[in-house]
Amino acid sequence: MQGALALARRGLGRVAPNPAVGCILVRDGRVLGRGWTQPGGRPHAETEAIRRAQAADPDGARGAICYVTLEPCAHHGKTPPCVDALIDAGVARVVAALEDPDPRVAGFGLQRLRDAGIAVETGIEAEAAAELNAGYLLMRRQDRPLITLKAATTLDGRIATHRGESQWITGPGARARGHLLRARHDAVMVGSGTAVADDPALTVRLPGMDAYRPLRVVLDGRLRLPLTHALVRDAGQTPTLLLTRRDAPADRLDAYREAGVEVAPLPTDAHGALSLTAALHELAARGLTRVLVEGGGQLAAGLLRYNLVDRVVWFRSPRVIGGDGIPAIAGFGLDRLADTPTFRCVGATPLGDDVMESYVRVA
Repeated sequence: MQGALALARRGLGRVAPNPAVGCILVRDGRVLGRGWTQPGGRPHAETEAIRRAQAADPDGARGAICYVTLEPCAHHGKTPPCVDALIDAGVARVVAALEDPDPRVAGFGLQRLRDAGIAVETGIEAEAAAELNAGYLLMRRQDRPLITLKAATTLDGRIATHRGESQWITGPGARARGHLLRARHDAVMVGSGTAVADDPALTVRLPGMDAYRPLRVVLDGRLRLPLTHALVRDAGQTPTLLLTRRDAPADRLDAYREAGVEVAPLPTDAHGALSLTAALHELAARGLTRVLVEGGGQLAAGLLRYNLVDRVVWFRSPRVIGGDGIPAIAGFGLDRLADTPTFRCVGATPLGDDVMESYVRVA
């Protein structure tokens, strides 16, 4: 199962709206075939593993044990049900880490296998499988994607000097890892202030990873993003989504659309700001399961205020700017320590002179 989980990770950032699934077929202690969800969400991991097994062995997967990280699908979509493929292939046993919360599957896939006389076991490496597909599970259960907040700061949590100079606080190793983070997410989101101030491309610029193109998302309730901005100019080549208010001027929205930018008007919250909850529901409706938030401070503060940050990846440079520097997170009105969002550190990785710290939200 650990091998299947490793295969599943290959799909992160490229398979939405599907989950990233891995599958290994074993018979008599020999691996017959390996598969993982392919880009775009199909073919599925199980059919890939069966195809490889049948190409390598005259008996294919007959009598094999199937280790798969999520319950095989039982519904007709863009591909036939994986349970049918497993039954037709003649597997003897299926070991699934998790049941699929998709109501079209949700235990039906495992029951179909049992009805066909196939032994079924669940729960092996369930925690690891749930962590890997946390975004997919959130989309199914809470109608929102997993939110990872990424920050690159000094030791004292500053992202720029008081004059706005920020390039580069962290070194090349940390920046490369930041690009890898983008590749592992379905979308990269920023606020309009960061988009205007930093002019980010929000693309994956690593050798050999040109195929990774997460959706670029800009939250811009006041339509501050210039039509001449790079995010607008090359929207025809790199998908870009603008989230703004429902009462935004129609002619301005049409101009963005003519430039190739997708526009999604959203309601406002009780304070008159763009509703972050509605924004995340919109992203989930588009099939996005994993979203990387790269700033700015107001957007980070808003997500934290409403307890919408699930993961934090903090790149920390061995510099100190001081209190007049720009903070990574703006104020969000907390009065008591008991109300603070709390995270658990799950790893720290040296990257040259910098350190990458990873955190998971404490429920």
